[in-house]
Amino acid sequence: MIALFLAAAMAQATAPKSPVSIKAGAARPVSQPEDSREARYQRCVNLAEGDPAAARAEALRWAAADGHWFAQQCAGLAYAQERNWPAAAGAFEAAGKAAELGHDKRAANYWAQAGNAWLAAGDAAKARAALDTALIAGTLTGLALGETQLDHARALVAAGETEAARRDIDMALTNAAADPLAWLLSATLARRDGDIPRAKKDIAEALKRSPDDASVQLEAGNIAALARDEAGAKAAWAEAAQLAPNTPVAAHALAALGQFDAEGASATAPVAKPTAPIGR
Repeated sequence: MIALFLAAAMAQATAPKSPVSIKAGAARPVSQPEDSREARYQRCVNLAEGDPAAARAEALRWAAADGHWFAQQCAGLAYAQERNWPAAAGAFEAAGKAAELGHDKRAANYWAQAGNAWLAAGDAAKARAALDTALIAGTLTGLALGETQLDHARALVAAGETEAARRDIDMALTNAAADPLAWLLSATLARRDGDIPRAKKDIAEALKRSPDDASVQLEAGNIAALARDEAGAKAAWAEAAQLAPNTPVAAHALAALGQFDAEGASATAPVAKPTAPIGR
């Protein structure tokens, strides 16, 4: 009988997803700027890619003059490039506040970036507050709205509010259907709730979009194990270990595979410890 080894995939619901990209929020095409400051902003963003310390210095000088939310967002992107998530979140929040005062419609985007950075920092409460602000503004649409709903769901999972998280994830699946993380988190939440048909359906969507993601393969193994599909679980866990060697995901996958060599493996083997704090 297959032994269920439900490795800590819900860490996926609380650990940072692709954190704020250096290109996130690149304002508008530089060739036709709507604001004279946008060309300088784009230069600052480009600088942050290769020399985040220099970009931070430029952003601080600019903020002291007339940079407003452009300078603050550039600073946030530079901090994000350095993986200094609390500082990045603070800079994005400052950009959001400045944009609100300036009645600029990009304010919600900055608050969404702040929420994402707080998730990466492991502070789900601050993430939720920033994401609430972004969603309440009512100006986000399409993919930007879906990604913000997904981050909001992650913050809710961290708070144990799984029913509310399910509502957010379902909305995110409409607005950000191309994002494999949305399907992965939906599948993980369904698996946790014991809804195996939904979990199998959603993990299949995640695999369709990102078959080379070790986290997706890890969760596919977890769901197969719960469905008593030993061959499927083994195959998915082996793929996860191969895709991301020497990582926490690989460690969970190898531990799961190791159960099959252990004598007297239980049908309810314990859940592994999360690879990231419950908070994402």
